[in-house]
Amino acid sequence: MKIKIALTIFLLSLATVSQSQNNAVSRARLTFASEQYYDGIKDCSVAYGKITRKGKQAKKLKGEMAYKTADCYRFTNQFREANEWFSKALLLDYEGEEADVYLKNAEMLRMMTEYEKAIEQYELYLAIVPDSDLAKVGIESCKKSKEFIATKTKHVIENQTAINTDQFDMAPMFGDRKGNRMYWASARDGVTGKDSDPRTGESFMDLWASDLDRKGNWTAPYLVKGDGVNTIDNEGTIAFDSRFKKMFFTRCPNIKKQNLGCDIWMSEAKGKTEWNEPTKILGLKSHDTISVGHPCTLDGKYLIFASDRSGGFGGRDLWYTEYDRKAETWSAPINMGPEINTKGNELFPSFGLNGELIFASDGRAGMGGLDIFKAAKVGEENKWENPTNLGSPINSPNNDYALIEVTPRLGYFTSERKSVNGETNPDIFSYVMPPNLFSLKVNVTELVDKSILLEDVKVSVVGSDGSKWEGYSDDRGSVFWDKRPTEDATFGTRYVNEEISYKINISGDETKYHPVPDGQDITTVGVGYDQDFVVDMVMIPKKPIRLPEVRYALNKWELLVDETINSKDSLLYVLELLEEYPGMKLELSSHTDSRGSNPRNQILSENRARACYKFLVEEKGVDPRRIIPVGDGENVVRTVWKKGGVYYVDEPSEKVISGYEEIKLTEAYINKYKRSDKATFELLHQFNRRTEGDVLQMDFDLETAAEADAKYLKYLRY
Repeated sequence: MKIKIALTIFLLSLATVSQSQNNAVSRARLTFASEQYYDGIKDCSVAYGKITRKGKQAKKLKGEMAYKTADCYRFTNQFREANEWFSKALLLDYEGEEADVYLKNAEMLRMMTEYEKAIEQYELYLAIVPDSDLAKVGIESCKKSKEFIATKTKHVIENQTAINTDQFDMAPMFGDRKGNRMYWASARDGVTGKDSDPRTGESFMDLWASDLDRKGNWTAPYLVKGDGVNTIDNEGTIAFDSRFKKMFFTRCPNIKKQNLGCDIWMSEAKGKTEWNEPTKILGLKSHDTISVGHPCTLDGKYLIFASDRSGGFGGRDLWYTEYDRKAETWSAPINMGPEINTKGNELFPSFGLNGELIFASDGRAGMGGLDIFKAAKVGEENKWENPTNLGSPINSPNNDYALIEVTPRLGYFTSERKSVNGETNPDIFSYVMPPNLFSLKVNVTELVDKSILLEDVKVSVVGSDGSKWEGYSDDRGSVFWDKRPTEDATFGTRYVNEEISYKINISGDETKYHPVPDGQDITTVGVGYDQDFVVDMVMIPKKPIRLPEVRYALNKWELLVDETINSKDSLLYVLELLEEYPGMKLELSSHTDSRGSNPRNQILSENRARACYKFLVEEKGVDPRRIIPVGDGENVVRTVWKKGGVYYVDEPSEKVISGYEEIKLTEAYINKYKRSDKATFELLHQFNRRTEGDVLQMDFDLETAAEADAKYLKYLRY
């Protein structure tokens, strides 16, 4: 008798446990199917805990509850908790029922920046589903994560704390042409509805607005005014036509334990600050469970939106519809195609300042979750292609979306990156691209000897924006500009600014240097990065220019080319000078030493000068009017400088000239070494055998110059 009673009690207990378990599972499944994910975390985890029986079916059921709990955490952006529950589902071998447990777990690990672990999970999923584009993109994203950080832009990101709260604040949009009024969706205190959204755990969102005050600060947010605009349901992403007379927004109704999709509603302006009763846009979906939302328009007639309707590429896609004014209906939605949509989700479209399509996607390589992309407009059609990831720091490992541009350098967007208090709820952030910073340094030297640094040379700069300034080179031959003095900020706080071209000219002592008619140009037009411009400029001294050594055989004038020297190559220096300075006209003078008769040396020197002339004109195509060959025989001796028994052909600078002896290499001076120092005797004679250049003018004009003398192409007879 006692055994029967005990058995009955045991069976009743089993029945009670089983019924309690079944009730919990049924409740969890309904909550999950209704997309009430915040409530689902509790319902699914409770059901998981109530499954205590052993066996294959119990294990499968427990795995299902772990998987659904994880998914609820995933939908509410609690990535670590989601990862823990996906891991529990995997321990229960639930991948046999839902292979995407690997894929979803990989996404959570990627959001947590645990890239190596994420790749392992993606690869396990690919072993089951080899053709998964999402897994392949996920692996690519993990591998490129360091690249995104390494190539981050200079954008400065700032949380808009004046309008954000601890609740959801998302999807900003401007409601006037000047960008002085911002609209967005928020679940902050003061919303119309009193209940909490079972999907997010937050209050139901309403449409809010704020205005810029005269100091450029956002005023205290207020509910958007208008009958029936804000309700007890969720009102979200908003858009306006170009005249700001029509407002489109998303509304997502909530009826407990029912899965109802979102709709797009439209309201017309009622004055400057209020809106009329909105009406639902019909014809965009075929069933109540389908969602359409995130409207985007410019003219109020062509409308882009996001939807999970059938016929897409996967997840939620971007679609478009056009308004028929005669029929007063919207056309059947058309998918925007594979140029925009992927196997993942494409959401939150908006238009860029240049007509680009800006949207968020988790189906392309990115930093994690939703990333913001920009697609270029194709012609005048409503078509876009080649989406580009906006990179770090606008995108982050968390969800980033709903970007709007104010200027090419300023905009706002929504991000779920960690805030200062550690929260990952959606907040509105601004981004600013600070101006690129430029500096200018001008170095001034002599033409032939770049080691001679010229002091007190006037450097003048003129910008295409009308800016002008000047300065003088210091004792290192340089002048430098970066920041302007605070009292001289007419053209900005810096001398060199963005998208401007500048002309740089120099001028020096005209008794020592030729005028420099042509300056140098620099430009920042199209330069999208910081740059320190360094410009080297030269002054041309009014003295012979020492050319690279040109040699001739004894008593001959042919240019010597052998294993010791290539005299033709030496003359290329002249060619480079003439190419660099189109207004330059040179005299090429050749000299001999004093040995031999004076008349013979004169002819020899003239023929050597003509040999240089013929090479440059006949072989290198130099305009013959730009060179005058002259033979100076032995008449013009060279000046050298001596210090410590060493001879120098370059004149020392004024700073170091002390201790140098200036010497003219006359025949009498050289003959002092004829018997006592044969090497010095030959060296000094060699110094006198030379070809030099002398600048005749710097304003040679191709149109007005006289004909060249044909005699220079013929050699003289001895």
